Amino acid sequence: LASAADFNSDVNVAWGNGRGKILNNGQLLTLTLDKSSGAGFQSKTEYLFGKIDMQIKLVPGNSAGTVTTFYLKSEGTTWDEIDFEFLGNMSGDPYTLHTNVYTQGKGDKEQQFHLWFDPTVNFHTYSILWNPQRIILTVDGTPIREFKNSESLGVLFPKSKPMRMYASLWNADDWATRGGLVKTDWSKAPFTASYRNIKIEGCAHSNGRSSCTSTKPSSNWYTQEMDSTSQARLRWVQKNYMIYNYCTDTKRFPQGIPRECATRS
Repeated sequence: LASAADFNSDVNVAWGNGRGKILNNGQLLTLTLDKSSGAGFQSKTEYLFGKIDMQIKLVPGNSAGTVTTFYLKSEGTTWDEIDFEFLGNMSGDPYTLHTNVYTQGKGDKEQQFHLWFDPTVNFHTYSILWNPQRIILTVDGTPIREFKNSESLGVLFPKSKPMRMYASLWNADDWATRGGLVKTDWSKAPFTASYRNIKIEGCAHSNGRSSCTSTKPSSNWYTQEMDSTSQARLRWVQKNYMIYNYCTDTKRFPQGIPRECATRS
């Protein structure tokens, strides 16, 4: 099931009291943040595996304290989640792109990056690919992170809970910028992030059934792997733009780094 870019048919503005607006006949969605509230939207449908592309233009100027998000998440207290979070910063400083994967309510798999462009000037495409074998996060088609299904090593992998797509803009100045040292400058409000060209290819899930149960998707996302070109691009990003990797944080894991970190493709 693939759907063309139309926010009216694909999403609901979930919160924000009018601070989330669908414009241009469903082609553009803007979220604004002021001192009293941010805003967010979510997909109308839940998916059990899929590929979602979203073009986002982030809050320009001094965006310190703000967080712009695009993620997948399931319901409940032992939820699954796949995250893109963009942590704002002082003017001229790079955004931090924060990624994480949760399975059954457990995360602690953060990798953070700077981008190789200014994400506030133009729209760029951020994609989450989630199939039974792996999760691949890409920016403008360049993979920045691969999280493989390592259940054979005893590592949890999200594969049984349908997830909804969410996006939001909110104030997190207690932690977002330099660990909470830099606060939101409300004289610069309202802050605005823009979303466009949503594209969802996925196994829609409702009433306990997946649209892919009887017919496996013919699209390549369901079986996609990282070819050698993609792996080279991934290494380039991780060498030059990764600023935090849980896999190398030995202080945090005194008993030894998580098992999936030791596997190399």
